[in-house]
Amino acid sequence: MANNQSDRVLLDIDRGIATVTLNRPDKYNGLDMPMFEAIAATARRLRKERQVRAIVLKGNGEAFCSGLDVKGVSRKPVNFLKLLVKPGRRISNLAQDVGYLWREVPAPVIAATHGYCFGGGFQIALGADFRYTTPDCEFSIMEAKWGLIPDMSLTVTLPELIPIDLAKELTMTARRFDGNEAKAMGLVTRVCDDPVAEAYTFAETLAQQSPDAVAAAKLLFNRAWQADDKTSLDWETRLQKKIIARANQRTAIARNSGQPDREYADRRVF
Repeated sequence: MANNQSDRVLLDIDRGIATVTLNRPDKYNGLDMPMFEAIAATARRLRKERQVRAIVLKGNGEAFCSGLDVKGVSRKPVNFLKLLVKPGRRISNLAQDVGYLWREVPAPVIAATHGYCFGGGFQIALGADFRYTTPDCEFSIMEAKWGLIPDMSLTVTLPELIPIDLAKELTMTARRFDGNEAKAMGLVTRVCDDPVAEAYTFAETLAQQSPDAVAAAKLLFNRAWQADDKTSLDWETRLQKKIIARANQRTAIARNSGQPDREYADRRVF
């Protein structure tokens, strides 16, 4: 099933695997207001698509995403208000949504990066569950170059991956580093020549697992990874109660007991 969420973001769903393509190649997929809005809208849609088992997030053209289109967004000062205001009781604003909302999508998200992955683009990739990259992809927490700080959910995602001193160094200097150094620092999952192909292979592997167990594992780690002991243990019990003895858990037992023809339900519990 193909759907153009807008001309800025393309969405295609095929056999349970969704492909999300940032589609502003002439600007290295720089984030203008329509791109912000399209990314957030796509993530919200996928949050409700319970038949989706895995998501590959990639960029069209020569880069994954070069970050904020500073000149484009600055043409209308009201744009910064639109990006930074938090309507109602929402936890995140529009600027933060482009990274943070991928954490709220139950299906695992694999970002496949190449070319440039700067600033807001890097924060989008950090919002994914996994990051596959080319060796020569250039990364940077680039906001300091423009006299700014990162504000697209990096303070939630980066502490899960690296220590605070390294986070400060990369943020304060805005220096560039390649895919190999990113892997050495723990910022990416895998370095490979064709991250999109590798991402699809991994997505297909995930799609063969119990969709309830995969979604519950994502939610468990996102909620409990840096929580106190009581909160972590409570989440384990809460989620196990939700999936145990349900159809997909029974199917998992059957499939691993010599009944491989058993199929998982089309829709997740979550």
